[in-house]
Amino acid sequence: MSGFGSLAYDVSHLLGGGVLLLSFVLLYQRHIGAVINAFAVQGGLLAVAAAWQGWVQGAPGLYVTAVIAFGAKAVAIPLVLRLLIGRLGLHREVEPSLGIGASLLAAIGLVGLSVLVVLPVTAGGATPLTRVDLTIALSVVLLGMLAMIARRNAISQVVGLLSLENGLILGAVGVAGMPLVVELSTAALVLMVAVVAAVVVFQIRERLDTLDTSILDRQRGDA
Repeated sequence: MSGFGSLAYDVSHLLGGGVLLLSFVLLYQRHIGAVINAFAVQGGLLAVAAAWQGWVQGAPGLYVTAVIAFGAKAVAIPLVLRLLIGRLGLHREVEPSLGIGASLLAAIGLVGLSVLVVLPVTAGGATPLTRVDLTIALSVVLLGMLAMIARRNAISQVVGLLSLENGLILGAVGVAGMPLVVELSTAALVLMVAVVAAVVVFQIRERLDTLDTSILDRQRGDA
């Protein structure tokens, strides 16, 4: 591996690892404000990772992805979530449906699963940089899904969904030659789902006076 190739690998690995580490932080946090802060930092690192891939791949379109990711994930969405928390008067701890320890153990298992799935599949036709990027991206996606399952607070579940999207974007920018329209379409699709989820949050709060989604089971008579 050349000097530039080694640098590209190391920096991409570092940035992707930072995004993945913040997925663990999202699972560890107990306060809604801390969850949003971790998501904002993750969005900022995602933007830097996209810009770095744009330079490594010589793909100017990835700089557009980086700017959009930073503006939306590191600034706009965290700001909206904080305003939403203030409007709804939410200043309490996140209530997990799984314990913190169990969530982190499950997260470690999902990262191992990502390695077992991605590395053998990409062994024949992908560069080492792409293989690592895709492994980290799948890990972030799975940990985003876990965050949605492991938390009962609707705001935290929305953040988990958006973190899952971060993994999809990280995977898309890590594949050389991926059209910009594919990356932006993927991001727009998940953001639309997040908007719908935000509407559901308002409805839950308005009708049930809580954001604990476990109460929905009692409302339908399952518990």
